[in-house]
Amino acid sequence: MVVPVYGNAGTLEPLVRRLGVALTGHAWTVRLVVDASPDDSAAVATRLAAQDARVVPQVLARNVGQHRALALGLAASGDADAWVCLDADLQDPPEAVPALLDRLTPGDVAAVFAGRRGTYESPLRLLTGRAHRALMARLTGLPPDAGAFLALDPRARAAVLRLDAPSLVAALGASRLPLTSIPTERAAREIGQSAWTTRARVRQSARTLRWTLSRRWSSADGEGP
Repeated sequence: MVVPVYGNAGTLEPLVRRLGVALTGHAWTVRLVVDASPDDSAAVATRLAAQDARVVPQVLARNVGQHRALALGLAASGDADAWVCLDADLQDPPEAVPALLDRLTPGDVAAVFAGRRGTYESPLRLLTGRAHRALMARLTGLPPDAGAFLALDPRARAAVLRLDAPSLVAALGASRLPLTSIPTERAAREIGQSAWTTRARVRQSARTLRWTLSRRWSSADGEGP
């Protein structure tokens, strides 16, 4: 599993504990990619790693943003049958991870998204998020509820690392791999506040749409995916 961490010192311990319960009987590791977090996240991640060999801290010297942190974490991870990406703030329920992994189908489905459900944000943020995802679905064939909580097989991981996309989701949309989603109730944030300001969300949405459209135009000109 790969988890980008920024301002999550208070949620890392319950995250690891809940993953352990959810994945009882499974072999797993979790890579905590601390994105130059200004709080004690790096110290907490290091302490958890000392207590549990399945926890691997990866501390970045400078802030690169959620999506780049995910890509760096995936690149640093060793070979595996599957990878899971999820947020560190517990809005992505760790208990949903087994269902995502069960839905991955060797030779068929390459990535399974935890389809976003619930009232986990303000009404305005929910509305704008759904609008962005609906447009991305129209442009790429992504599931209309796709977010950055998902399970990937080796083909999907390779596509994310190969394509220089502004987001992991956009890379998979451009990959033309078989993708699906399963409805997953997201939780409201209980600790801290999101680092995604309204301005940051708008800028990220614009970058993602611009990149996706440029890929479509390139494909139309015969350059391929």
